Amino acid sequence: MQNLSLCIRKAHVVAPGRDLGVADVRVGADGRIAAVGGADAAPRSGDEIVDADGLTLLPGFVDIHSHGRGGFDFSDATDEAFDAIGRGKLADGVTSFLATGLTLPEDGLAALCRATERYKARVASGAAVGAHCLGVHLEGPFFNPKMAGAQNPAFLRDPDAAMVKRLHAISPVRIVSLAPELPGAEECIRELAEAGIVVSGGHSEAGYAAFESARAAGMRHLTHFCNAMLPAHHLRPTMVNGGLVADDVRVEIICDGVHLSDAMIRLVAKAKGPAGAMLVTDAMRAAAQPDGLYSLGGLRVRVEHGRATLADVPYDPNAVVSNVAGSVALFPDCLRRWVRLCGFPLCEAIKAAGWNQLRSLGVRDRGDIAPGQRADLVLVDDRLSPQRVLVGGVPCQGGAPCA
Repeated sequence: MQNLSLCIRKAHVVAPGRDLGVADVRVGADGRIAAVGGADAAPRSGDEIVDADGLTLLPGFVDIHSHGRGGFDFSDATDEAFDAIGRGKLADGVTSFLATGLTLPEDGLAALCRATERYKARVASGAAVGAHCLGVHLEGPFFNPKMAGAQNPAFLRDPDAAMVKRLHAISPVRIVSLAPELPGAEECIRELAEAGIVVSGGHSEAGYAAFESARAAGMRHLTHFCNAMLPAHHLRPTMVNGGLVADDVRVEIICDGVHLSDAMIRLVAKAKGPAGAMLVTDAMRAAAQPDGLYSLGGLRVRVEHGRATLADVPYDPNAVVSNVAGSVALFPDCLRRWVRLCGFPLCEAIKAAGWNQLRSLGVRDRGDIAPGQRADLVLVDDRLSPQRVLVGGVPCQGGAPCA
């Protein structure tokens, strides 16, 4: 569909670090923001008009760690799966995402990478409508077997930069999650960081010393912070202690009420500030689906009352790694909890919904509401529920396919 110039009228505009009050926002035919507020933002003859009608305009959300939605998983590696998840992301206000894999053999991850490129081509051509895919997040297979959690232990292996580069040649790998204490991890981290690939620590029993060595080598993220990691300790510090104090390391947080307690979310907010946390869903295929039995990387998952757990692993309250198997959270649910608990004004809180993720990946053409930025935007109500989504300036009513 060809873009038309467009004017969003009388929205409460909230950008990262700036509450701009009620203003018009004008989007050019190139899909980029032309003006915010003032005479330059006023509608012109021929503009499509979007009446905000009291809604709040935010930058589109960015989910850098999610596996699926609506009964599908990216690791299915089918066009049907990618299209369904991409459409579903729009309904959640997510305008950009990373297709996140699981611990699989290399050929399975290669299939995911090829499916990613096919999806990107369909969206670019207009053959499919969905959120923009920024690339791939490899969550596995370079994990500590003791901390595998819901990752399939049959396919775990030591870090291998050459394997990552082979996959990267198929589709850009933007993030690699790995356990930094594994053999060869430090060299792999350094090699990937030099190639511009973000390395994230996860599924790990690393102590503080291993965390610091990995940070020195270039590790700059921590995957689903606190989950599948040794807990913080006052005398035997761990990667969690390191993540709380290292200003140059951003942490993923799953604010679904299952993975982190409210008290821990408050602590993360206090320690990391508005710039240090990144909301992720870590959603699996059961997101937006009824309770029941599902699969995750070949493992059976039971979903009951908003909680996904390994069906064949009993809950052990004393275990370091629980039987939780991803989430069924949708992005607005996580954002609502974060805003309620973090103590920041909305303009600071929303940095964790996209700004931090994009800047950590080196993506600077979206994530703000300012002239020149790609018009990936979401209008939300007072509960932060998406009512209208724009991707590259093209409006999608309630997250439905653009018409």
